[in-house]
Amino acid sequence: MKTKEIIKRASELAKPFRITKGKDFRLKDVDPNDTLEFTKEADKPRAKEALVTNVEALAELQDKLYAQDKWAVLLIFQAMDAAGKDGAIKHVMSGVNPQGCEVYSFKSPSNEDLDHDYLWRCMKCLPNRGHIGIFNRSYYEEVLVVRVHSDFLAKQKLPPKLVGKKIWENRFEDIRNFEQYLARNGVVVRKFFLSVSKKEQKRRFLDRINNPSKNWKFSSNDANERDYWDDYMKAYEQMIQGTATKEAPWYVVPADNKWFTRVVVGSAVIETLASLDLAYPKVDEGKLKELAVAKKKLLKP
Repeated sequence: MKTKEIIKRASELAKPFRITKGKDFRLKDVDPNDTLEFTKEADKPRAKEALVTNVEALAELQDKLYAQDKWAVLLIFQAMDAAGKDGAIKHVMSGVNPQGCEVYSFKSPSNEDLDHDYLWRCMKCLPNRGHIGIFNRSYYEEVLVVRVHSDFLAKQKLPPKLVGKKIWENRFEDIRNFEQYLARNGVVVRKFFLSVSKKEQKRRFLDRINNPSKNWKFSSNDANERDYWDDYMKAYEQMIQGTATKEAPWYVVPADNKWFTRVVVGSAVIETLASLDLAYPKVDEGKLKELAVAKKKLLKP
């Protein structure tokens, strides 16, 4: 399949899940088990083939991104535990040049982090021009887990008068402004919420417990967080409603079928890179003469 055809197909697969205006978004309208026209088990091989094709196209586009050295791309992944963030990152980005890609996983903030504003620790990790940066969780935790667990907010040492009724709306506004600032400076932001069902999450947790090779993946806190499922779903919905923009859209990706999730994520990344009109830098006359001299010298016996 030619690159243009791959890009067109990628756009078709990504478009149904892209949210650029959050006002009317409702999480209940997203089916975590959706696979579009792919028919579950019967179409798994076709989906995996599409992923391989995506990885190859992505490698070519990333090479141009790196060589051009103009744009930076930031990919943000948010989801409930066991939704498949790690696997999506691993499989989709398997073909890119490690020199031009960095992955950061944000855990609980340190004491140093808590002595700064909530964007600080993520801002330090923004990608260089020509690079792809990946955030496995991000500053969006500040309107998710911090919102669900009020004791986390209390640890942030904010002056009491700043912790009012509009704190979440204010944070949505701050994030929109921050992402607009990035967009205006050549940092392309794309955000992915992997939407897994509560039933599928339970199945994956049990698999981690029952499979010795996966025991290390499970924490008792993962199960405890299920008690707050409805609170999290409300927080995710309002997060997307408050921060989905044309410059920094959300992709709400069905995550009950990992093979489909990876195809959609890969398609969205390809569509994003293809929109940047990437190309290898053109060499000027001076450089061409320099190359000619070097070639002549190398060809001497």
